[in-house]
Amino acid sequence: MDTKELIAKDLLKIRAVFFRPDEPFTWASGIKSPVYCDNRLTLTAPEVRNDVENSLAAVIGEKYPDAEVLMGTSTAGIAHAAIVGHLTGLPMGYVRSGAKDHGRQNRIEGRLEPGQKVVVVEDLISTGGSVIEVVDALREAGADVLGVVSIFTYGMKKGLERLAAAGVENTSLTDFDVIARVAAEEGYIAPEDVERLIAFRNDPSDESWISH
Repeated sequence: MDTKELIAKDLLKIRAVFFRPDEPFTWASGIKSPVYCDNRLTLTAPEVRNDVENSLAAVIGEKYPDAEVLMGTSTAGIAHAAIVGHLTGLPMGYVRSGAKDHGRQNRIEGRLEPGQKVVVVEDLISTGGSVIEVVDALREAGADVLGVVSIFTYGMKKGLERLAAAGVENTSLTDFDVIARVAAEEGYIAPEDVERLIAFRNDPSDESWISH
């Protein structure tokens, strides 16, 4: 079994990714979504957590052997960056969503020297906005950001375009399309729902998939 399928099965099993095409969830942005994703649940499922962290460590070792520091995104990426840092023996820090208003007012927590090669650890990528902000903060601090590793990506057109425009390479352990296929194969959703899910992925603002 390849990594994408393994992680897809894991996330579905613990309902970290949960499909409900007939009763859509509403995101904070107001978008109706057939999927709910909470990768924090991987932290409370040790077997799944092992699969996730070992897979992240393997991707970093394979794609970014020159990495010198791991930086987690705040807050969801912090725990994953810490565990993967432990597995790989790499230093780890994290990037706040905004600068602190007290103390040294750090946005980047942990030691980071200008010129160091950094890999960003993220849990989930949808539109790409938040992880690009993290990369920008690291670049402003002088880091050489090699890329991003994440657990799950929606593969939305907007997100892919924004990452490409920012010159950010992302590698996800699994993605929306694989999870939709595995969900149908394992009976979490009806096979005919896969097309609806992909329609959502292609254009979240078009809600025509709901009425199918």
